[in-house]
Amino acid sequence: MLIVILLTFVFAFIALFMGKHLHSKYSGLTSLLPFSIFIYLLTFIPIIKNNSEVIYRTSWVESMGISLDFKIDGLSLLFGLLISGIGTLIFLYTSSYLKGHQYLDRFYCYLTLFMGAMLGVVMSDNLITLFIFWELTSISSFFLIGFNNEEEESRKSALWALSITGLGGFFLLGFSVIINSLVGTYSISELLTYSDVIKGSSFYIVAIVFLFVAAFTKSAQFPFHFWLPGAMKAPTPVSAYLHSATMVKAGVYLIARFTPILGGEFYWNNTLLIVGGITMIYGAFHCIFRKDMKGILAYSTISALGMLMFLLGIGTALAIQAACVFIVVHALYKAALFLITGTIDHSLHTRDINVLGGLRTLMPWLAVSGIIAALSCAGIPLTFGFIGKELIYEAALDYPIQSLAIVVVVVAVLTNVFLLCSGLLVGVKPFFGKLEVSLCHYHKPDTYLWIPPLVLSFFTVLFGLFPSLIYDGVIFSMTSSVVGEAIDMPLAIWHGFNEAFMLSLGTIIAGILVYLFVRRRKNMLQSLHRFDGIAPENIFIAFAERVRRLAYRYTSLFQNGYLRGYLMVIILFFIGLVGYKLFKDVPLQVNTTGLSEFRVYELIVFLITVAAVLFTINTSSRLTAIASTGVVGYCICLIFVFYGAPDLAMTQFAIDTLTAILFVLVLFKLPGFLKLSNTRLQIRDAIVSIAFGGLISLITLQALVSPADKEISQFYADNAYVLAKGKNVVNVILVDFRGFDTLIETIVLSIAALGVFSLLKYNAKDDEGTTE
Repeated sequence: MLIVILLTFVFAFIALFMGKHLHSKYSGLTSLLPFSIFIYLLTFIPIIKNNSEVIYRTSWVESMGISLDFKIDGLSLLFGLLISGIGTLIFLYTSSYLKGHQYLDRFYCYLTLFMGAMLGVVMSDNLITLFIFWELTSISSFFLIGFNNEEEESRKSALWALSITGLGGFFLLGFSVIINSLVGTYSISELLTYSDVIKGSSFYIVAIVFLFVAAFTKSAQFPFHFWLPGAMKAPTPVSAYLHSATMVKAGVYLIARFTPILGGEFYWNNTLLIVGGITMIYGAFHCIFRKDMKGILAYSTISALGMLMFLLGIGTALAIQAACVFIVVHALYKAALFLITGTIDHSLHTRDINVLGGLRTLMPWLAVSGIIAALSCAGIPLTFGFIGKELIYEAALDYPIQSLAIVVVVVAVLTNVFLLCSGLLVGVKPFFGKLEVSLCHYHKPDTYLWIPPLVLSFFTVLFGLFPSLIYDGVIFSMTSSVVGEAIDMPLAIWHGFNEAFMLSLGTIIAGILVYLFVRRRKNMLQSLHRFDGIAPENIFIAFAERVRRLAYRYTSLFQNGYLRGYLMVIILFFIGLVGYKLFKDVPLQVNTTGLSEFRVYELIVFLITVAAVLFTINTSSRLTAIASTGVVGYCICLIFVFYGAPDLAMTQFAIDTLTAILFVLVLFKLPGFLKLSNTRLQIRDAIVSIAFGGLISLITLQALVSPADKEISQFYADNAYVLAKGKNVVNVILVDFRGFDTLIETIVLSIAALGVFSLLKYNAKDDEGTTE
C-alpha cells in the first residue's frame, strides 16, 4: 500500500512537469491512475468479506514509535473505493471542464496530491502517519480551493479552509501525543487492546475533546461549518470531489475509526449526537434559502455530515450501519449533483435556479442523472437513498433512551424534509418548466461532462435494486469494523408498512410541499441577514480581527524593526529566567582561590579584546566595526589555544573569518550608521550588557566548584563505536546521537544563507535613507 500511495505522489509531480502535454485531447488518460487504484482495492473485497483485515508494516522512526503502517479493513476499504472510484470520474470530468486552461497541469498535480493524501488518511494505522497525511489533505485542498487565485474571494476561501482545518490538525497531533503518553503506542490497531485503559484515564475527556475538534473542523460541524460554503469558490471538480466523497468525510472517518476504541461512553455519544443534530438541522434549513446551486449543495452537504455524526452518536449497531450506508448514498447522489451543477454552469454560465428551467430538451442525459440523484436524495423507493433513509429512521426509532427518541426522530425527519427539497431544487427544477435562461452563450456539453454523473446515477439505482451487491462486498465489513464485532444485518429493498416507512412517506410528502413553496421565492436569503450578527462566520471574523490587532500591538512593542530591540528582548528574557533559577535554586559558592593568576600574554589578549570592543561600539564606520569584531573573535581563538582547545580555536577562527567576509560583502552596500545621541539609551544598553556579563561570570564561577557528572560523556565514549561505528566521539554525537539537533541547525544555516543571498541582491542607494 505504501508503494501505491508513493506512486500517486510521484504521478502528481510528473503531471506538474508534463505541461502542454496535458492540454491535449488525451488528458482524460490521467483517470487511469485512480481507476487502477480502484481496481486494485476491489481485489481486497474477498479478503475482508469475512471481517478480516490486511496490515502492511514498514518501519520508519522506530525509536519514536512512528511507522508507515497501513491497514485495509471494511472501513478503510469503503473510503478507499470512494476516493479512487469517484476520483476516476472527477479526473475524467476535469479533462473536459478545464479543457484549454493554462494551469491544467497544476490542477492535476494538486488533485492527485489530494487523492494520495486522502488514501493515506484512511489507510494509516499509525497516529503520526495519519496526522501527516491529514495535514497534506489540508495543504493540497488549500491549493485546490484557491485554484482561481486571481479572484480575491477564492484566495479568502482557501485561507479560511486552511485556517480551520489546520486548527483541527493541531488538535489531532495533540490527541496523538496524549494517547501515546497514556498507553505508549501510536499504533491504531494496538489501541483496540487499550480501550479500557484510555476510557478509565483522567485524560479521557481531554483526549476526546482534542479528537472532536479535529473531526468537527474537517467535517464542517457547527460552529466550524462556514468554511465549506466558502470553498464553493473552487472549480466544480474540486467541489464534487472534496465535498461529497473525500475531504469533508475525513472527520467522519476519524470518528468512525476511533468509535470501537473510545466510543460507547456518555460524553462521546452525547457530544456527537448534539453537535451532529445541530449541524444537520442547521445545514438542511439553510440550504432551502439559497438560489445558487452550489450554495444549496454546500449547505445540504453540511447537513449530511451532521447526519453522519448524529448516527455515530446514537451508537447502536443499527445506527452504525445506517451511517455506513448513508456515506455511500450521499457520495453517489451529491457528487452527481455537483457535476450536474458544473456542467450547467459550464454551458450556460449561471447557477441561479431562479432563471434555470426546461433544460431537459438541451441536456437529456444530464436531466436523467439529475432526476435519479434527486430521487435518491429524497429517498424514493428503488434508489439506494430509500434504503439509507429507512435505516436512518429505524436507527432513530431504536434510540436507547425512549424518552428522547421522539426528539431524535423529529430532528431526523425535519432534516430529511429539507434535504429532499434541496435535491429537487438542484436535480429537478433546472430541467423542467419553461426554458427561461438566455441561450446566447449556450454550448452543448462534451461527453465527459455528462457521463460521470450518469455513471453515479447508474450505481445509485443498481444498489437500490440490488443492495446485496454492496452489502456483501463492503457494508457488512465496514459496519463490523466500526462496531468492533461482526454484525450481520442484510440490506433489503422492502421492510413492510412499518413506522420507518410511514415516516419516509411523510417526509416525501412534506418535502414536496416545501419544494413547491420555495421554488418560486426569489429573495428568501434576505430574511436571514437580520441574524448575521450572531452567525458563526462573523463571530470568527470578529475574533480573528481582535487577534490581529493584538498581534499588531505585540509586534510593534517587541518587534519594532530595530535589531537592538530584538537582542534586548532576548537578553532580558535570558537574564530574568536564568537569574531567577540561579539565585532561587542554586546555592552560590564563588571560590576564586583555585584560579590561576593572569599571565602576561593573557593580560595582553584581554586588553586587546577590551580595546576592540570599545572600538566596535564607538566607531561610525561599518568596516571598522567589522574589523574590531573580528579582532574580538580572534582573541577568543587565542584563549582557546592557551587552555588546550586547538580544535575549538580552529572552528572559531573559521567562523569569525567567514562572518567578517559576509559582513563586508553585505553591509558595505547599506546606508551609513544611524547616529544615536540618546544618552538614556546608551546607559540602558550598558546596564543590560553589564548585567548579562555578570550573570555569565557567576555561572562560570559556579560551574568551577560544582561537582562534575561524567555519566553522559562516559556513555558517549563507551558507545560511540559500538552503536554508531565511529571513532570520533564528537562527530558521532553530532550525526547520530544528536542527529535531530544537527538537522535543525543545518536548516537554520540554510535559511541564513538565503537571507545573506537576498541581502547581497539588495541594491540601496546612499540617499534612500538611513538604517541602524
